Amino acid sequence: MAAPSEELSCEDFTEFQEILRVMRKLDDRIVHELNTTIPTISFAGKINASQTCKHLYEALQDAHSSREKAIKRCISQSFTNVNRLQEERLKDSDNLALKKQLRKEQTKLKLLQSDLNVEEVMNDRSWKLFNERCRLHYKPPKDQ
Repeated sequence: MAAPSEELSCEDFTEFQEILRVMRKLDDRIVHELNTTIPTISFAGKINASQTCKHLYEALQDAHSSREKAIKRCISQSFTNVNRLQEERLKDSDNLALKKQLRKEQTKLKLLQSDLNVEEVMNDRSWKLFNERCRLHYKPPKDQ
């Protein structure tokens, strides 16, 4: 699901949150995914667990990378907007609309930074679950 990060708009935070929620579906359903794709000992011969784990590993890598890029891109845009608005406020300190816009952008920046922390927690949880179930079937490359 790497494509949405390129077209993800940073202007509307609610829309951004909704798209992130969709992009996080794999991580939200990782326990179900592992339970339905990684065989128990009695079914181990019927499913290629190493191939399944490899595909899941690659899907997680792609999902985490695309979400992180999207969030960081929006943080960068919001940070630039905050700086621009602060400079404008210095020139016109009596403009209430400008102050309101600055506060709104600062809030959005804080929420985006918070989302980056949420992303880190979700990623850690997903990798922990992945490693618990796939460590015997698939060893990820050392460089990643």
